[in-house]
Amino acid sequence: MNFNEFLNHLSNYEPGKDIEVIAKEYGISEVIKLASNENPFGVPPKAIESLKQNASKAYLYPDDSMIELKSKLAQKYKIKNENIIIGAGSDQIIEFAVHSKLNPQNAFLQTGVTFAMYEIYAKQRGAKCYKTSSITHDLKEFKTLYDKHKEEIKIIFLCLPNNPLGECLDADEVLEFIRDVDKDCLLVLDAAYNEFASFKDEKKHLEPYDLIKEFENVLFLGTFSKLYGLGGLRIGYGIANTQIINAFYKLRAPFNVSNLALKAAVAALDDEEFVKKTLKNNFSQMQLYYEFAKKHGIKTLQSYTNFITYFFDEKNSIDLSEKLLKKGIIIRNLKSYGLNAMRITIGTPYENEKFLTEMEKILKK
Repeated sequence: MNFNEFLNHLSNYEPGKDIEVIAKEYGISEVIKLASNENPFGVPPKAIESLKQNASKAYLYPDDSMIELKSKLAQKYKIKNENIIIGAGSDQIIEFAVHSKLNPQNAFLQTGVTFAMYEIYAKQRGAKCYKTSSITHDLKEFKTLYDKHKEEIKIIFLCLPNNPLGECLDADEVLEFIRDVDKDCLLVLDAAYNEFASFKDEKKHLEPYDLIKEFENVLFLGTFSKLYGLGGLRIGYGIANTQIINAFYKLRAPFNVSNLALKAAVAALDDEEFVKKTLKNNFSQMQLYYEFAKKHGIKTLQSYTNFITYFFDEKNSIDLSEKLLKKGIIIRNLKSYGLNAMRITIGTPYENEKFLTEMEKILKK
């Protein structure tokens, strides 16, 4: 059977390995997953209660207006319901953006190493990819590439903070960059980890209200998969001016998010204690990873996320990852990004201690 030609040049997205699969494959009773940047404390208690209360309604289609969650987000960000679209994860909103703007005659721009789905979705449309030579966000290089290919580039992706590296631009420099971009070019600000960055350094904070007030071509992306612990329910959102939102709605299938996910997301937004616990644990525990890296001569970047990336010179990240798997620890090897590096989600104190203990043994050997 023949398929569209672009599939011959498209790689699969590589998700983190599953706990049950690794346990069975290696015959391990306890497996710790520090690979997919999930919340180590699981689902917020208020969201769990909501899921219990609404489980009997799983046979019903969701409210397709999603008014309850939109109103909650509108209140949080001081915007209007009409400025919000809900997706099955923020990934789906990225797909809407790509399908609304890209075709084989134009292009998109991203940093050298960033979230793989930008390129995967864009190549499905046959669009050309421009990447900076820097693996982190270098806005001078972005500007040079954009000015050179301005007629082609219809979307610019900025991942703030950047996945899988953890670095983050200051909000002021992002705004300055956007002001020099043509109004017909869509700026996608992927803020999946921005709550973590804002907690660590207020200079990194992106405010959707200010963004859509000043710019007609900016899309702000948020998710409930990271800080709010709802990765398994697949729910995210996009915030932009109504022209962008209305265009995306023409691409959205009806009932694209389950009623249980919608209810859980509303409850998660109210669980402030869970959020505070997550943020405090994340950055206090992350310090242990920096100290470990310094002790063993491992290179890192300053991370504004719920993960840290280790870069290796002599050691091989594939080999290290495999040895950790045999110890029941799943991390994300970054060879698929062309890096001799690994990304480690910051876990609970117990999980972090186990990783650092086993990693120490492996490095000594």
